Amino acid sequence: MRSAPSPQVVEDGPAVRADIALNVNGRERRLTIDTRMSLLDVLRDRLGLTGAKAGCDRGHCGCCTVLVEGRRVYGCLTLAVACGEARVVTVEGLGGADLHPLQEAFVARDAFQCGFCTPGQLCSAVGMLDEAARGWPGSAAGPATDAPVPVLTPAEIRERMSGNLCRCGAYQNIVAAIMDVAP
Repeated sequence: MRSAPSPQVVEDGPAVRADIALNVNGRERRLTIDTRMSLLDVLRDRLGLTGAKAGCDRGHCGCCTVLVEGRRVYGCLTLAVACGEARVVTVEGLGGADLHPLQEAFVARDAFQCGFCTPGQLCSAVGMLDEAARGWPGSAAGPATDAPVPVLTPAEIRERMSGNLCRCGAYQNIVAAIMDVAP
């Protein structure tokens, strides 16, 4: 994430407020927030973007995964004030007017049951595919090779997506959908 200018901070009793600017799904949003607010709370409660879900509020389940400057983050553990001037992409912003190829693959492969984890799974998969395309090694791939892009096997995808849990157990279809889109 690039270094953002310090937000204007105002003390208001026990709360400390800050003016921040976020670029959310390609749109600049200026807000005054309590500095203790998570990115998830700002997205859901202040901006009305309810795709990312509050599952565990502890960074264990991944339901709140969004992309900040292209990197996967848990919205529940990320302070919104730390994301000032950052580009944030939520599930609502993945495809624009059309569905993102991963969203299409999730539908085609029936890669969800209750759908609660799906927004986080989708954002995480987009980030994971980008990481792999940039040559980031995974832990299930075995020894490093000279190949510029790691081969994404089902085992590799499961390992790279392990921070996102599905209560329904739709993992087989989630992995198949990601495999459909993976290079």
